[in-house]
Amino acid sequence: MITNISLVTVYCLDQDKARDFYVDVLGFETRVDATMAGFRWVTLGHPSQPELEVTLMVPGPPLNDEAAAFYRRQLEKGEMGGLGLRVDDCRKTYEELVDKGVTFLQEPSDRPYGVEAVMRDNSGNWLVLVQPKQFDPADLQ
Repeated sequence: MITNISLVTVYCLDQDKARDFYVDVLGFETRVDATMAGFRWVTLGHPSQPELEVTLMVPGPPLNDEAAAFYRRQLEKGEMGGLGLRVDDCRKTYEELVDKGVTFLQEPSDRPYGVEAVMRDNSGNWLVLVQPKQFDPADLQ
């Protein structure tokens, strides 16, 4: 029986730079940073969510060459999806991250489901900050 989601993958072009961004800028913690048989395994997590890890993967095996090249191109163009991050105060978090030099694609905006802002990590992934609120799914139509 599946009990939860324990690992998600975020592709990056440089594991060191990506790890530093998630740890130093966003407040994640490094869980594993190890090399096994020439393969580097880097996982991060948020301190308040010990059951979930994010693995930072450079496009390569097990992807074939064509797929890996596609992921690299998407990252370089800033067109990869990443993570949704829940925040208590989207506008305040936005200001704090702007002060740290984070690039935002969308300033905080009111939505039926809460306040949302869209940023880009230093690998080209879009990350969505959401300050959720109660809503009726019919409001989304």
